[in-house]
Amino acid sequence: MNYSNQITKQFLYTICLFFIFIGAVNAQQNNGKIKGTITTSDGEPALGVNIILKNSKYGTVSNEDGSFEFNKVKPNTYTVQVSLTGYETLEQEVTVASNETTALSLQLKVSNKQLKEVIITNSRGKAFPKQSTYVSKMPLKNIENPQVYNVVSSELMKEQAITTYDDALKNVPGIQKLWESTGRGGDGGSYYTLRGFEVQANIVNGLPGLTNGSLDPANVERIEVIKGPSGTLFGSSLVSYGGLINTVTKKPYEGFGGEFSYTAGSFGLNRVTADVNTPLDDNNDILFRVNASYQTENSFQDAGFRTALFFAPSLSYKVNDKLSFLINTEFMQEEKTTPPMLFLGRESQLQYANLDELNYNTHLSFYSNDLTMKNPRFNLQAQMNYKISDQWTSQTTFSRGSSKSDGYYSYIYDNQNGTKEFGLSLTKEQSQTTTTDIQQNFVGDFKIGNMRNRLVAGLDYYAKEVMFGGSGYAWLYNVTAQGAVSYIDPETGIEASPRYPTRSSVDNVLAASGVTNYTSKEATYSAYASDVINITPSLLAMASLRVDYFDTEADVTTDKDDYDQTALSPKFGLLYQPIQDKLAVFANYMNGFRNISPAVTYDEVTEEPTGTKTFKPEHANQLEFGVKANLLADKLNATVSYYDIEVENLVTAALGSVVNTTQGGTARSKGFEFDLNAAPVKGLSIIAGYSYNDSKIVKGDAANSWLETGKRPFWAGPKNLVNLWAAYKFDEGFLENFGIGFGGNYASDNIILDSQVTGKFVLPEYTVINGSIFYSSAKFRAALNINNMANKDYFNGGWSTVNPQKPRNALLSFSYKF
Repeated sequence: MNYSNQITKQFLYTICLFFIFIGAVNAQQNNGKIKGTITTSDGEPALGVNIILKNSKYGTVSNEDGSFEFNKVKPNTYTVQVSLTGYETLEQEVTVASNETTALSLQLKVSNKQLKEVIITNSRGKAFPKQSTYVSKMPLKNIENPQVYNVVSSELMKEQAITTYDDALKNVPGIQKLWESTGRGGDGGSYYTLRGFEVQANIVNGLPGLTNGSLDPANVERIEVIKGPSGTLFGSSLVSYGGLINTVTKKPYEGFGGEFSYTAGSFGLNRVTADVNTPLDDNNDILFRVNASYQTENSFQDAGFRTALFFAPSLSYKVNDKLSFLINTEFMQEEKTTPPMLFLGRESQLQYANLDELNYNTHLSFYSNDLTMKNPRFNLQAQMNYKISDQWTSQTTFSRGSSKSDGYYSYIYDNQNGTKEFGLSLTKEQSQTTTTDIQQNFVGDFKIGNMRNRLVAGLDYYAKEVMFGGSGYAWLYNVTAQGAVSYIDPETGIEASPRYPTRSSVDNVLAASGVTNYTSKEATYSAYASDVINITPSLLAMASLRVDYFDTEADVTTDKDDYDQTALSPKFGLLYQPIQDKLAVFANYMNGFRNISPAVTYDEVTEEPTGTKTFKPEHANQLEFGVKANLLADKLNATVSYYDIEVENLVTAALGSVVNTTQGGTARSKGFEFDLNAAPVKGLSIIAGYSYNDSKIVKGDAANSWLETGKRPFWAGPKNLVNLWAAYKFDEGFLENFGIGFGGNYASDNIILDSQVTGKFVLPEYTVINGSIFYSSAKFRAALNINNMANKDYFNGGWSTVNPQKPRNALLSFSYKF
């Protein structure tokens, strides 16, 4: 039985259990109904309010107009409990009779100023989260935080019919995909550029969440893109100098409910998702939620596919008012082919001046469906929260992850010999990356004199082990960008016998490539503290410091490459609110760093190892200032900022060498970002962003394609990026509950190579337009989304790669809430 059939059977079994469970629930004879509305103290509809019937299984959440309902409720007398952070909890007794509807009208009362730190809600029902406990590792309002971050909510992803994590990030200013997920060991996830530096999505709920494959949006509550070097709170192992991507997963909530959805689309896309939440006891102290998905999709090219099964159960347990536990798990089974990317040569003059000369036939994959990579992934996070006092809370977390790569990885690299051919090389690998992270945080909110202090102090232990096994790399054949195949070995000039992209043919070629087998280990021990001080109610200061001790064994079979080093990372911020909770002016200094493991040195002629070389930590320093606004009765949220980042001690390939590395380069990245979330009129929402990035190597070599002084780095991406999404939903009349959405992305020219060695190659600018029409009620949603409506040919890329993107594609989706 092949891998795909196993996944299909496992998923069908899960879905059958799901329907049996739902059918059992619906079969119960619950004859009454409760319908009601909830408003805030100022008379506005209250969205996202938790409503439960105490001591029962019934629970729901209010809609955009503040309405809610309970169907099939057993006749009885219940206590309705309504809760929303920032308001007093409301309770009211209600009697349910058979075959009757009981109507309620409830109004919440403000408990204190926490009201403004919860959410901004537009009239369509889209919520823009304004508070994150992950960005600063403490509860801190966005308008109080001198750091910039952007949020992509699950509601927005649903509206845009997002089926891939990569597409969700198109809603964030200043980030651009460089590489598709390759599946290879160690770093097989997608690569992006953020503020001019490469980054991967490898943090989940503020903890390590590495993957060699793709991430599934089914369990995503929101994505937080935290801008700037963030080594002070998040360390060196998982962040970029441009920022980090934190995936916040869905958590259990009080009451029973869920959603089931199906999406069909172009290129054979079929996607099914299920989300079920239920209490496991009468008091709603033990809550369980499971999110699952199954997706299969072909490539838009002549070969290629991806099949994935995802399952994410989570459990919360409230022991008492002081102690609670939360456990999140994720299981992913994924099989796919390697997405084709053409690597232009980095060691000699380019054979192509531009895309027209390359003449890339993007309908071709140069591959087959017989050569696949499997990327099973497991992630567990356990969290214990204990309220020590009214001022102090203890948070203990444990994270354990495993990500594997099992199969064939290929790359298509320019032969650089004047033939305008690319060599297709492959390896067969079986690798596993295992991570362990333990954190202990103490979070306080207290006063010293008249000054409020919000403090987090923590310890962090992070360990990573990489076990790699497999073949060496072997050349299979040559291809042109138009698909012509030849068998002349680019190294020897001798014509080989024909070979093909099949397992048997590739295995025969790899038999002579040798074997690679090693295990490496590293660990980081950290201590950090961050304090936000209200000097006055409107003036805040943030001071943070982290110390990291990095210990690596590198290759565990020898002590010669063992190494340890210590690094400090400070962070400071100032923020002033001219209008309390409405307008803030901020500035920050942030630091990030990267501990570099020793590298083996080689003889340039024989390429034999000659020893090892150690490096200082790379260091990034950022200065940033800007303005945050929360205006028009919470209907407009905007951030404008300017940043300047400088990274020193960069480690890159040595000049004129393909085997050795060197340290000493400096890169500088300056830029401007604008982010807007607005709901100007009832039914209309707008999300827009613009970013400009000016990146440059300020210290490098005169002729180094990786690090040439004065050139834009080939990982920096486009200088200008624009994102826009606007949606309007009709709330009355013939078109009630119908809506439309429209938007897209613009990217300016992307320089993927520019040096004296190679010349310059530019991927041209592009504009991609997307649209949707939808029907959305309290229980049911149907939508048609069309992406790349103009059928634009466009490319992403970085590090000299040319990466074709999807042509026009359509998705038809249906979902049902219960």
